[in-house]
Amino acid sequence: MQYRTLGKTGYQISTISFGAWAIGGTWGETRDEDSMHALHRALDLGVNFIDTADVYGDGHSERLIARLRRERSDSFYVATKAGRRLNPHTAAGYNRENLRSFIERSLRNLEAETVDLLQLHCPPSEVYERDEVYGILDDFVREGLLRAYGVSVETVDEALTAIEHSNVASVQIIFNAFRMKPAEQFFAAAREREVGIIARVPLASGLLTGKLTGKTTFEQDDHRNFNRNGEAFDRGETFSGVDYETGLAAVQRLRPLVADGATLAQFALRWILMFPDVTCAIPGARNPRQVEDNVAAADLPALSEEQMRRVQQVYDELIREQVHALW
Repeated sequence: MQYRTLGKTGYQISTISFGAWAIGGTWGETRDEDSMHALHRALDLGVNFIDTADVYGDGHSERLIARLRRERSDSFYVATKAGRRLNPHTAAGYNRENLRSFIERSLRNLEAETVDLLQLHCPPSEVYERDEVYGILDDFVREGLLRAYGVSVETVDEALTAIEHSNVASVQIIFNAFRMKPAEQFFAAAREREVGIIARVPLASGLLTGKLTGKTTFEQDDHRNFNRNGEAFDRGETFSGVDYETGLAAVQRLRPLVADGATLAQFALRWILMFPDVTCAIPGARNPRQVEDNVAAADLPALSEEQMRRVQQVYDELIREQVHALW
């Protein structure tokens, strides 16, 4: 496992970390025992950063992480998110009273006194411009509710706006071989401001595993079934906003680039780590085998210039027109 510094936090975190959305819900059926085995295996293999949110299973994901802390003595960092519990989800809801309530609820779920990293959870775009919101978070740091804070964003423009505020320590953004815009327009600015980058949706909701086909079906409570067109939340969260059939075609173009002994998922994760400004990728895992496959990507050899060029070519020819201008 390799480790990189998460921006202003100073945390040294594993380049392949653990995304805990899937163990909370909206990814089809999960079993808590499988989820716990996956979390334990992640720690065994050197993962020391787990990303969750208060809405993942209405706090269920956070509570599983609390259980992990009870069962293990290992030290690891937990990032959670706040804001999406608002109904309606409006900019006005990002006020001191609501944010305190969300954070205190997460602390109870996590059985913790302080949140290692609190992230605003893809709020309305205008929230990123509101100085008072960052001021509230600064106060919470001084109180000891938070050690650090960052943002989770949908768009590059939101990311650029957020990091104008000096105490934003990290940005979580969708970045993968089907969503390349952050590398072109955001990474240099983040580096200049010492902001960590957490690459979320690194496998494009499973498309970049190479395991999905035109005949694959998804359970009713799986967002890949009910959110393909943004019916429930931002369309970019599902398959990175890429049309499913187009994504399958792009995967076929990528398969020949994968070295013997590696999987397409590992190749896709190693591609992300080729960008030194990325602190970590946070693929999900619902069982130990998925964790092992994900973590192995960190130890793959660097991709060649030709491999990187051909991934870019696939993006330019099949994907760019669908996603680049939107996020």
